[in-house]
Amino acid sequence: MIIKNIMSEDPVCIDKDQNICDALRLMDKRNVSRLLVINTNSDHERELVGIVTEKDIALKLGSSRYGNMAPSHFHVSTVMTPELITAEPDMDAGNAASVMLENNIGSLPVLHDGEIMGIVTKSDLLDICRGRAYEKYTAADVMSTEMITVSPAERVVHARRIMIDAGIGRLLVMEEDELAGILTARDMTRAVINFRKLVPDRHKPSRIRNLLVEDIMKQNVRTIEEETPVTEVASLMLETGYGGFPVIKQEVEGIVTKTDILDLIVEIEGVF
Repeated sequence: MIIKNIMSEDPVCIDKDQNICDALRLMDKRNVSRLLVINTNSDHERELVGIVTEKDIALKLGSSRYGNMAPSHFHVSTVMTPELITAEPDMDAGNAASVMLENNIGSLPVLHDGEIMGIVTKSDLLDICRGRAYEKYTAADVMSTEMITVSPAERVVHARRIMIDAGIGRLLVMEEDELAGILTARDMTRAVINFRKLVPDRHKPSRIRNLLVEDIMKQNVRTIEEETPVTEVASLMLETGYGGFPVIKQEVEGIVTKTDILDLIVEIEGVF
């Protein structure tokens, strides 16, 4: 399968000079987690100059450099990733999945002769997993058993550092070997934005350093079992918008993320 058959043909774009609040509002309105960043050149043509994701915003907002700056005061261009890896419309889906895995990215802008044709994301590739070739695989076959976790009492700034170092967008929150919740980059972004609206400027530096994981994590986490078919896991991800599910037996056995399923896609579809 080639990616022009599964890509989103109308990618959501934002100008590089708009601010972070504009970006978050647009993400919410269009129910997406990433935006293509454009610049209009002197010939009034749109140029693709970068991409910005919720995780980019979360990690930037939590940094010491930008910790005291209102999100409305800095531009998308300060947060975006400018070094883009792109694809052609006729790229094979298996190759697209491999490129995403090798570069630890969640999407590929699709260009042809410099023109933006669309974007293909991990979610777009998940749709492939509803096919018969994937029916025999279960969550146990693809899950990651080496889980990176935090405790509810740890500080959010520490959780942010773990996400950066591990290159991931979610952490399982464990308390005495029990699953207490899950913390995602989206949770972190929304929490920091709301925090800055409510807390007076003079108190922000100290308060944000002491914000705890339990203050912003999601509780009552949706889980799956080891026997859950990959076809069902992929469908659940597409229906809920969740990027990962903890796998539970008697206790937490692992986690299945979109990245884990991409590994299976590369294995089955083949890379040439």
